[in-house]
Amino acid sequence: MYTGEPLAKSAENGGLTLLEHTRHVVLAIEKIAAELGFPVDIARKGAILHDLGKAHPHFQYKIGAYSASAREREEFMRYTHRHEISSLGFLLLFSKEQWNTLIDLVVAHHKSVRDDPRKSGLVDLAENAPDTLDFHVYAWERWSPAALGVAAFFGIAPRSISAKEARAAIDYAVEYCERRPRGWSPWKGLLRAADHFASAFNDEVEHVLKRTFRKPSLEFFRDEKRRDSLYPLSLKNADDPRPHTIAVAPTGAGKTDFLLRRCKGRVFYTLPFQASINAMFDRIKAAERSFAGEDDVDVRLQHATSRLKVQGNDVEQTLQPLVGASVKVLTPHQIASIIFGTSGFETVMLDLRGTDVILDEIHTYTEWAGAMVREIARTLLRLDCRIHIGTATIPTALYRELLQLLGGSEHVYEVRLPDEMLETFNRHLIYKEPNDESRVRDILAEAFANGERVLLIHNTVKAAQEAYLKWKQAFPAVKIMLIHSRFRRKDRYRLEKTLTDNFNDRNKSDYSPCLVISTQVVEVSLDISFDRMITACAPLDALIQRFGRVNRVRKAETIGQLKPIHVLAPEGSARPYQKEIVERSFAQLPCANVLRESEIQQKIDAVYPTVDSKEIDMHLVYVNGQYKMQELVHYPKSVIVDALEIESVTCILESDRAAYLEGPWERRIELEIPVAWSTLRWSNNRYEQLQVGSWPFVVPQEEAEHQEIGLVLRETNNFL
Repeated sequence: MYTGEPLAKSAENGGLTLLEHTRHVVLAIEKIAAELGFPVDIARKGAILHDLGKAHPHFQYKIGAYSASAREREEFMRYTHRHEISSLGFLLLFSKEQWNTLIDLVVAHHKSVRDDPRKSGLVDLAENAPDTLDFHVYAWERWSPAALGVAAFFGIAPRSISAKEARAAIDYAVEYCERRPRGWSPWKGLLRAADHFASAFNDEVEHVLKRTFRKPSLEFFRDEKRRDSLYPLSLKNADDPRPHTIAVAPTGAGKTDFLLRRCKGRVFYTLPFQASINAMFDRIKAAERSFAGEDDVDVRLQHATSRLKVQGNDVEQTLQPLVGASVKVLTPHQIASIIFGTSGFETVMLDLRGTDVILDEIHTYTEWAGAMVREIARTLLRLDCRIHIGTATIPTALYRELLQLLGGSEHVYEVRLPDEMLETFNRHLIYKEPNDESRVRDILAEAFANGERVLLIHNTVKAAQEAYLKWKQAFPAVKIMLIHSRFRRKDRYRLEKTLTDNFNDRNKSDYSPCLVISTQVVEVSLDISFDRMITACAPLDALIQRFGRVNRVRKAETIGQLKPIHVLAPEGSARPYQKEIVERSFAQLPCANVLRESEIQQKIDAVYPTVDSKEIDMHLVYVNGQYKMQELVHYPKSVIVDALEIESVTCILESDRAAYLEGPWERRIELEIPVAWSTLRWSNNRYEQLQVGSWPFVVPQEEAEHQEIGLVLRETNNFL
């Protein structure tokens, strides 16, 4: 029947045999189950069972391991085949009291049992195409012996199973799934975790598993040498017995070290932006290596392009999204599945359970994302996580909401700096300026004459691009660069490195005046420090983040030094922000005076007197103390897109078209330019859309122009 023993993967994907793949999954599930507190014996049986249905001739034909007759090919075209459903025909190899758990492990490790987008879930098929279930035991007597041989290899006692018995077992699984209560299945999450791990590493799986689920040392951050009065939180005791933390302190006060010192187990460290995540990943990984050594370090990075950041190391690239990291640095969107119930959410919940989760820079989130983060916190509490919140600015109304959410002062270690300490963080003289081109020109000319490095921030890409072209022409002798979100990913990475290495290094002999023009991308966690800033007005919390890029270096000799910030008066549309918030923020700024850290809380509360939270209950899977969906079900990923209004599309340059079509995924990601759909929706019909990779729109633009100013769509509205 087969050209060889049954395969689990096609020749193009390695040609792994079913026996080999099953062995890898067994190794993975034994380790993961033990670490997460599952009974290993039944977990192991689920791993043995989960892919036996791949011996079915339809699957083998699909991956090129079986030569079907013309009649069989016609038959194969008529029916959907789900190998995990065929696997359920082998339930009779196990005792009846184990069937329910085994079904949990196997039946939905690829698709939701009902409401699958293609209606291919087990219950979907039973209700809409019951004859398809008969097809799952097609030619049973011919192919089941091969599957039984795989099971026997793992010590499962052989047993003759008829096609009728196998079909009855599938019917049992249908009935079981139909009556599942509302909730989520940890068993489903366990099998998915093991299957993904095994598929990622194949023969290396046993070796790679040895480095997983290790508690990080974090000793670097507890080292006495890092205690310094310049960073007041470094002197703060982190051993308070309360499980949760809210730390409010200015940039440079030592929040990162403090939050990490509060952690007792594996750590998930969330930050809002890719650049800040990359920087934190590098920082923690270097710190762990200095104490734990290379072999004991498992610090991972997870965002849309994290595999590019660790390229060159196949194991590191592949590990990033899998379970068991000592420390994982990521965005909250990477774990948002736990509140929206999208595919794989059960595995994420298992990985998070009982860990320390740091929600840093919580003040930077939009209304939708802020509501999402608070819902994530509620779910983390149900998963027995220890939650540590770090923020530079936070409205009192939001602070109280978070404090209540975490259980009040009885359960939360609250950390703030006293006013006298906050006064040592005064760093900026604020000037309110007219939104006038000639005034900006005068400020720049004075700054360059004084040898200063200036950061100019606009709220939209279009405004930043126009400013770059204008000031480059006006000051041809000054080194000028532009950075925003709408560059090819490879160019964005290059620009961030140039910004930190060349425009920000005061130790270089050629330190000279320069101008960096940017959008909001520089607001969070890029370790850059300028002498002066000119910025479009924005919400006060965002402005304070921007201000942190000026006079950032904190030393004994710099305390008390003040550097100028020029804020341009809001005019016209405040997009992408709310005009009312921007105007209130401008009114709260001092005029030709010091922005005092001790007064920021009062000003923030004046701008945000209440919590303006978006209602996302209709998108959540857990509301009012119960789940809205059945176990073994998950929702399509579009739920997150709808809830957060974060739908984005990808563009590429026309000159990159051939390279994108022919290149591997790594090359494609480098060439992609992420763009908000709201930016492109009115002009997308101008551009060809490829139907490969991320389905990018092809934009005609010269590469030289793109490398200098980024993507130009010439649409009416350009947002970050």
